[in-house]
Amino acid sequence: MVGKTDRGFIAEGTAHFLERLSHWSKVQEVVVPRSTRQEAQAQVAEECSSLLKAIPEGARVVALDETGKGMDSRALAAQLGKWRDASSRECVLLIGGAYGLNDAVRQRADLVLSLSQMTFTHQLVRLVLAEQLYRAWSILNKSGYHH
Repeated sequence: MVGKTDRGFIAEGTAHFLERLSHWSKVQEVVVPRSTRQEAQAQVAEECSSLLKAIPEGARVVALDETGKGMDSRALAAQLGKWRDASSRECVLLIGGAYGLNDAVRQRADLVLSLSQMTFTHQLVRLVLAEQLYRAWSILNKSGYHH
């Protein structure tokens, strides 16, 4: 993700769900620096370059983008489970900065995912995504969280 989480409640909520998720899967938050460039397009280019460099070789990539495919929680769980069962060692979920992602990131992605037709701040997406990842793994592990 681009830049540190600014809001305490978002950081707390994200940490809560990622800690719960860590019982089923290794989870690591990787933060790349927020660009200080003035022009939005230059910011996106710099931030996306940093995101692409942070992707481990061979990892599956999910790019969070408003133009992406909408999925319900069960479909997301099924996709993650399919990759897990195909022995994909790592899955990287990319969250861009305030101006989103560029075509280079979308083209690298195995899945371009939209969390909603609504627009969320890039900060809030962190919390929503963390909860959805926990929900997906709870579906895969048949826990009672998703009912």
